[in-house]
This record gives sequence, C-alpha cells and structure tokens, in this order.
Amino acid sequence: MVRPAPVAPLLALAFLLTACGVTRPTPAPTTTALGPVERILANGVRVVVQEFRASEVVALQLWVRAGGRDEAASELGLAHYLEHMLFKGTTTRPRGFVERDVEAAGGRINAGTSLDFTYYHVVLPAARARDAIEMLADVAVNSSLDPRELELEKKVVLEEMRLGEDSPRRRLVRQLYERLFDGHPYGRPVLGTPELVRGLARETLRSFYRRHYVPEAFTLVVVGPVTPGEVLAAAEGTLGRLPRGGVSRLPAPPPPPLVPVRLDTERPGSQAHLALGWLAPRLDSAETPVVDLLAAILGQSRSARLVQALREREPVVSSISAGYSALEAAGVVTVTAQLEPANLGRAEAGILAEIGRLRSAGVTPEELRRAVTAAEARHAFSLETAEGRAFGYGRAETIWRLEEELAYIDRVRSVTAEQVRQAARRYLDPERYVRLAFVPRPR
Repeated sequence: MVRPAPVAPLLALAFLLTACGVTRPTPAPTTTALGPVERILANGVRVVVQEFRASEVVALQLWVRAGGRDEAASELGLAHYLEHMLFKGTTTRPRGFVERDVEAAGGRINAGTSLDFTYYHVVLPAARARDAIEMLADVAVNSSLDPRELELEKKVVLEEMRLGEDSPRRRLVRQLYERLFDGHPYGRPVLGTPELVRGLARETLRSFYRRHYVPEAFTLVVVGPVTPGEVLAAAEGTLGRLPRGGVSRLPAPPPPPLVPVRLDTERPGSQAHLALGWLAPRLDSAETPVVDLLAAILGQSRSARLVQALREREPVVSSISAGYSALEAAGVVTVTAQLEPANLGRAEAGILAEIGRLRSAGVTPEELRRAVTAAEARHAFSLETAEGRAFGYGRAETIWRLEEELAYIDRVRSVTAEQVRQAARRYLDPERYVRLAFVPRPR
C-alpha cells in the first residue's frame, strides 16, 4: 500500500482498562478473518469492526479528520500538540491514569499526527475492549488540557523539533515539501514552529480542540477477537451519544503549480544529502497504484534502477531511495541520496538519466513482476496483525474509501508496463522538479 504521509509520533505509553463485555470467550486463534463491518452512527461517527482471531489481543484506533492542513497560520503545530495532551487527564480521569494502569494488562497506546489526520491507537487484551472504547470517547472530547501539563509538554515538543533538525534526511524532505507546496497547507511543518509552541496558550489549544474534535470527524476502528454487534453497541453507547458538532471539514485545496527550485544549504557533517521532488497523484487517483510501482522500480530495493546504477555498478552514492507519498489532496515522488559532496552533480545527472530511460523505454516485465511481488508482500505483512489491519482501514475511512483500500492490491496487480512508462512521462519531468541539497560547511 502507498506509504503514509509523514507522521509525528508520540512517545509510546502502555495502558490498562478494567473488564469489559464486548468480547466472548474465543476459540483457538486462527488467521481466518471476515470482511470489515462499517456503520455510520446517527451523529456522524464512523465505525469499522473486523472479527480477526489471530491472537487474543484487540487493536482499537480513533481516527480524527484533523491534521496539519487544518491549522490556520497562527495555529501551526496545534494538531500535533493536542495529540500530546489528550492522555494527560480528563474531567473524570486524573492525571497519570494511563501510566498507572499500564503494566497490569500489558497494553500499549500511541498516537500520531500527519498533514491529513491524527490517530490514537491502543493494543490490549481483547477482554478490555469495551473500556478502551469508553476511554477513547472520553479523551476525544473531555481532555482537561491542564495548564501546568501544557507548559511542561512544551519542552517535549521543542526537543522533538530539535531531533528532527538533527536528522539531515528528515529535515531535507521537510524542506522539499515546503518548496513543492509553497503557500499550500501541505507546505507547513506538522510540528509547528518554536515561536508558536513557546507562546501557546491553553485557550488557543482548547479552541482548536472544540472546533475539530467533533463526532463527524471521528472514525473508530476495532480489529481482533470481538463480536461486531457488541462493538457497535459499545460505540453507540459512548461515541454515539456525543452531540453533533455541526461543522464540516473544509476540503484541502489543490496544490499550486510546481515551480522548479535549486538550492544548496550548508550543514555540519562530512557527507552531502540530495533530494529531488515532483508533484504526483493524490490518494484517490486511478494512477496511485501505477506511481506506487514506479517508485518501487526506481528505488525501493537492491535491484531497483537507481540503486543499481548509482550504488552497485558505480559507487556514486552511499545510499539512495525513491518514495511516493499519496496525500488526500496531492502526492509527492521523492528521490533522496547520501553521498560525497564532490558527487552531487554526477548523482543528479545519473538520477535524471535513469528517469529518462524509464520515460522512453519503459520497464521490463521482470522489473514489473518484482515490484508487484514486493507490493503483495507488504500488503500481506500489513494484514498479519490486528494493528496493521486497523491502520489501513482507519486511514482509508478517514481520507480515502474503505472499499478502495480493500481492492488496492488487485489494482496493483492489474498495472501494465505501459502504464508505468506513461506515469513516468506524466509526472517525472526532467526539466521541472525541486532539487535541494545539504552540503558540508567549509573547514
């Protein structure tokens, strides 16, 4: 499946909840799974449930249609900051309730924020599923946003920013998005800026929370040894009781036309880092599986074209890869490499030469077969766990369509070599792209 857009992870927490009535005693685990059941509650909450008895744990995820792209210019980083705050206590659950109840059940909880969404995910023994649903419903709308906790969390978020700056590749890709989406919400940093974080007030965060965390924005996903009807009843009795917010999410605007950019930036270190980027199809495009395979053929395995040409046959780079991130309103194809500064020109020329060959001659049947096989393997691995299934379903139901997610691997299998060549010609223009590089400072 298409790789998710950049996500800012929250440090993992563990979680315990008391007994529940959502599940029944289960037979010996089996990997057989029925298809997911979908339901939209009267207040707009979406629920996806799949009975999956591969183990005795259940994955529960609450997805929110609120991410970096929903922030105003004065709110940069609020979606991510709110993600950090939701497990700091609610009006009925005291500070530290997550940490105190963790180890007894061996559960864990985590969260992530992207440009298009925020999600909260729990894995724990299936017998505690109902209480987990109640907890997610509680934190979704009743977080206390304690002023003292808010101030303490600023240090955590600022440190997260610093760590991101220390990673050349992460920083380079972030700058690539800023240039590709200049003036667009996708060009904004998910973490925000140090200035906005330091000056963040509780009322500003609370206003964002009340505006975006409404039933119409929620999707609850539950996958594991559960009875769908009982999960739906639990969701109805918790999330289903919340009053409608009455506000619809604004659609993301289309991306601006690509403006070619060439920029070198000095950074500490001895190696150079190179990134090239092109705009590509959005997540719901008919060409998404085609570009997925195109990126794989270019640079997602040892046999990929860029790896063979620039690392294996000639050591121009020490590492190179290609990627495709499909977002709700746009997509991005990237090529990133780490190399000696003297090889920057050769590397860029080599990348464009391989793209040119792909645009003119296309791909071989063997290359296409390997890329499809790799996609099938990734898909199979993602379905091995309840957590992997829940992520795919939740993301699809939040910014795509569940039926498209379920049919995606069949669409990948139907891609032809000519479609890959045409996608390369359409999206990978060797004359129009963003090229950024980090180069070592002179000694």
